[in-house]
Amino acid sequence: MNRRDFLKTSAVAGGSLVLADNTPAAAASAARKDSTAKAVIASTGPRLPDLSPARWIWYPSARTLQNTFILFRREVVLTAKPRRATGWISADSRYRLEVNGQRVQWGPAPSDPRWAEADPLDLTSHLEAGRNVIGVTVLFYGAGDGTWPLGKPGFLFSLEIEQADGHVDRIVSDGEWRALVCRAWRPGRAKRWYLRALQEEFDSRLYPYGWSGTGFQPDGQWLAAMPLTGSPNKPALSTNYYEYMLDLGGGPPNSELRPRSIPLLRESLVPVAKLTETLWLEWHSTPEDYFDFRIPNAFKATREQVAVEAAPGQWRVELDGTRGAALTFEFQEQVVGWPGFDIEAPAGTTIELLVHEAHAPGGPPLINTHFDSWTRFICRDGLNHFETFDYESLRWLQLHIHNAKGPVSVSNIHVRRRVFPWPNEPRAKTSEAPLQRLLDASLNTLNNCAQETLVDGMARERQQYSGDGGHQLHGVHLAFGETRLPARYLSTFSQGMTKEGFFLDCWPAYDRLARLVERQFDLSGWGPILDHGVGFNFDCWSHYLYTGDLDALCEPYPRLLLFAQYLRSLVGADGLLPVEDLGIPSVWIDHAAYKRQRHKQCAFNLYTAAIMQRCLTPMCRAFGDAGQAETTDQFGQDLLRATVRKYWSQQRSLFINNLPWLAEEKAVRTCDRSLATAVLFDQCPGGKTENAVRSLADCPPEMGFSYPANAGWRLWALARAGRADVIVKDLRERWAPMDSVRLNNTLQEDWKAAPDSGAQWSHCAVVPLYIAYHGLLGLKPLAPGFQRYELRPQLADLANLDLTAFTVIGPLNVRAQGPRGNREVTLRLPPSGHGELVLPREEEVELPAASGPVPAGHRRYSLSPGSTVTLHLKQV
Repeated sequence: MNRRDFLKTSAVAGGSLVLADNTPAAAASAARKDSTAKAVIASTGPRLPDLSPARWIWYPSARTLQNTFILFRREVVLTAKPRRATGWISADSRYRLEVNGQRVQWGPAPSDPRWAEADPLDLTSHLEAGRNVIGVTVLFYGAGDGTWPLGKPGFLFSLEIEQADGHVDRIVSDGEWRALVCRAWRPGRAKRWYLRALQEEFDSRLYPYGWSGTGFQPDGQWLAAMPLTGSPNKPALSTNYYEYMLDLGGGPPNSELRPRSIPLLRESLVPVAKLTETLWLEWHSTPEDYFDFRIPNAFKATREQVAVEAAPGQWRVELDGTRGAALTFEFQEQVVGWPGFDIEAPAGTTIELLVHEAHAPGGPPLINTHFDSWTRFICRDGLNHFETFDYESLRWLQLHIHNAKGPVSVSNIHVRRRVFPWPNEPRAKTSEAPLQRLLDASLNTLNNCAQETLVDGMARERQQYSGDGGHQLHGVHLAFGETRLPARYLSTFSQGMTKEGFFLDCWPAYDRLARLVERQFDLSGWGPILDHGVGFNFDCWSHYLYTGDLDALCEPYPRLLLFAQYLRSLVGADGLLPVEDLGIPSVWIDHAAYKRQRHKQCAFNLYTAAIMQRCLTPMCRAFGDAGQAETTDQFGQDLLRATVRKYWSQQRSLFINNLPWLAEEKAVRTCDRSLATAVLFDQCPGGKTENAVRSLADCPPEMGFSYPANAGWRLWALARAGRADVIVKDLRERWAPMDSVRLNNTLQEDWKAAPDSGAQWSHCAVVPLYIAYHGLLGLKPLAPGFQRYELRPQLADLANLDLTAFTVIGPLNVRAQGPRGNREVTLRLPPSGHGELVLPREEEVELPAASGPVPAGHRRYSLSPGSTVTLHLKQV
C-alpha cells in the first residue's frame, strides 16, 4: 500500500478520518463524532505470505497457567540435504528453537499483541539427509512483563523445504506435532517482579534430555498438539483459546501477524573475567523461604576462601551438606544475554544464579538486591549444562550452591550475549582517555538498551519509552547508521494509543495497562506520561530528517493527529495544558529538576508548543495536509503566548517556573528544561536568550537540573549558543567520572548510583554520544535524508576528535587535531547531499559562500559532495 492509498484508508472509530480534509472544522466534526477516537491502522510495510495450512497450535488444554513451558516436537525425514529450508515462526510469549539438538534462535521480538511479528526461519544449514527433529520450547508468560502486555498461548510454524530437484515440501504447525508440558519448569510459578514475568526454577531431573535430537523416543506423555481456531496470518491473541486469567475468548477485530521488521540479534559467548569473592552461608531458615519471601536474618555469612581453581575457568567446592557456598564472579563490562554455567554435582544439588548490575565486594553476601534477579537450577547426577531461558542485563553473576555433600565443580561460566547486528562499526575516537572511555560506555549502553525495542534499562523493566528514552535514536542513526530499528520503534510505540487519544508511553509493555487500574483507585502517582507522547512527535520528525523515509511515519502519523486533538481538549481557562489533576494520564518531564508538580507547567507547555510547531506542523506539510498544519501551528502559537503570559519574567528576562506563586514561595525556581527549550526553539520574547544561556552555563542553585537522560536538552541549547566550552567541561567533570562509566562501561540512570541497589547502571542516557555529533560537530540535516546538512564544529579545547556519522547518503567523517588556535580539521564528505559549513568570521577558509541564516559573528560556506576538505582553524 503506498502512502496516498494509506492516507485514504486510515479510519477512526465512529467515523472516517479523511486526512485530505484538514480544516479545523473537519477536525472538530471528527472529534464530535467520537471523543474517544482511535486510529485503525493498516500495515504499510511488507506482509507475510499466506501461512495456510499452518495452524496456531497448543498443548491440548482448556487453560494454561502462567509461566508454563510447552515442548513442541516434529520429525522430518529428508532424502537429501535440502537446497533451501526457509519460513516463519512465532509464539506467544517466547520460543527457543532447536534443530537436531542444536540451538538455532530465540524470539519473537516484543510487539503489540494485536500486531505481533513472526520471525523468519532459515534452516538450510541445519537440516540433513535422513531423520531430523525440529524442537521448540515455548514459554507462555500469562502475567504482565516489561516486554509483554498480555496475550494468549500459541505456537505457529511454517517451513518450505526445497529439494535438489526443485520439489517443495511444507512443514507446518498442525496436529502432527507432539506436545509436552515440561514440568522441569513448574507451571504456575509466580512472577519475579511487577515487570518481570518469569521467576525461573528448572529441575533437570524432570527434563527429557535429548528430546530435540534424533535419538529420542517420545513416550505417552507427548500428546498430539491441539490446533486452534484462528487465521495463521493473525496473532495468537486472535485464536479461540480461552485465556482464563483475563477472561479472553475471542480476539480483537483488527489484528495482523506481521513479518519481523528487523534482523535477528547476534549471539556470542562472553566468559567471566574472574572470581572476585567467595563465602559460606549458614542458613537459619530454608533458602526457599528466603528467596520466595526475602525474610530477614535468614542466614549467617562467613567470608573465606570457598572455591579452589582446579584448572583455568574451573572451580572446585567441597560441600558439607549443611552450608551453602556463594561464588561471586564479575564480567569485564555490563552485557545483556543469557547467563549460564556447567556444574558437575550430585543429583539434587541446588543452585541459585543471581545477577546484578553493580556490586561492591564486601557488600551484601547475596546479591539479591536487584528486583529478585535470580534463577534456580536443580541438578541431575553428573554434568549439568545450565543457561537461563530469558535474558538478563548484568556485570556480576553469583552462584549459591547448596543441598549437597561432597565435591562440586563449576566451569564455563558465561553470558550468551545478544547484540543488534549493526550495519556499521562505530567510529568515535579521541586522544583524551576519560572521554574515550565515556564514548565507549555510550556505545556499549546502546548495545544493551537498543536491541529489538529501545528500552530505558534492560536490568529492571526492559520497557520501551519515548521522551528521554527516544533520544537513543540519535545515536542509533548517527553512530551505527541503523534505520530499521528506529522505524520499528515508530510503529510499535505508536500502537500504544488509548481510545481516549493519549499514548501508553512504554508500549509494548504491561506497565501502563496496570497503571490505568492503579490510577483509577488513586494507588499510584504514575500514569501514562503525556510528555513522552509529546516527545514521540520529536522522534518521528527526527527519523524523517535522518532518513527521508516518510513511509515510516504512515502508521504513527494519524495517531499523532489524534494525540494533538486530545491535548487541545485539555487546555484550561488560562490557555495552558495542566500538569495536575489530569485523571488517568500524568505529566512527568523529570524527577530531579522540580520541587513541586505545578512547577512543571512552564516546561511542559513550552515543550508542547515547540513540538507542535517544529515537528508536527512540518510533518503535516510533508503529508500534504495544509489544514492540519495550520491547526497544529496555531495550537503551538497559542500555548507559547499563554506560557509567556504566565511564566515570563520581564524583570529577569527568564521563564520562572513558580512566577505565579512567587509571593507565596519566596524563592525563585527555574529549570534547565524550560530554559533550554526556550533557547532551542526561539521562545524567549524579543529574542532575549542571554540570561537563559547564562543560567544553563552557570547552573545557579535556583535552577532545577535534570537527571542524565534529560540533560541533553541543556547541552543542545548550549551548543546552539556557542558554548562548547561548557559542554566539554560537562563531559569531563560530570559524565566521565560516573561510576558506571569507570566500572561497567555503561551510563547510569541517575547522577549518583549505588552498588547493590535497584539503581540502573546501564540506562538510555547516551547524551555524550549524540552531543558529540550534534554539539561538537554541529551536524544536523537541513532537509530530509541529509539532502542538505550543516556542520558547525565547536571543539573548545579538545585536542583530538575523530568521529564518523553514518548517514543515509554515506559516511561523513570529521577529524580534528591540534589545540585551539592551531587546529587542523579534515572533513570527508558523503558522495551526495549538499553540505554547508558554519564557522566564525575570524576563520580564513577558501570555500564558496552559501546563503542562509547563521549565528552572530559567523559565515556559511558550501561543501562539495564527496570531497575531502582540510582546514586550518583558529577559533573552532
